[in-house]
Amino acid sequence: QVQLVESGGGLVQAGDSLRLSCAASGRTLYSMAWFRQAPGKEREFVAAITWSGGNTYYADSVKGRFTISRDNAKNTVYLQMNSLKPEDTAVYYCAADYTRALLIFARNYDFWGQGTQVTVSS
Repeated sequence: QVQLVESGGGLVQAGDSLRLSCAASGRTLYSMAWFRQAPGKEREFVAAITWSGGNTYYADSVKGRFTISRDNAKNTVYLQMNSLKPEDTAVYYCAADYTRALLIFARNYDFWGQGTQVTVSS
């Protein structure tokens, strides 16, 4: 059984940085991603990464500010978030799947974490 556990969220000021972590247990997971959901809004894609880490993809809203990476030895994926803005405030979810493809749609992911809150004050 796959389990994803996120950590690293918190309350920061605009311009600050945070690093989220997602530790995975169970079988090897290939495609992993971060999504987020703000109050009253739909869950949206943030960033995705393939098994090798060689392929990544970002939402336009975070490109140049966020970096997704993974450490396969630790079965962990990270999201480094720099230059945070109030509009980045949301619950951030880690997602994973066995496919080797780069997935950017929530419906394609079979496994989800419980989420970690990120709040950015102005």
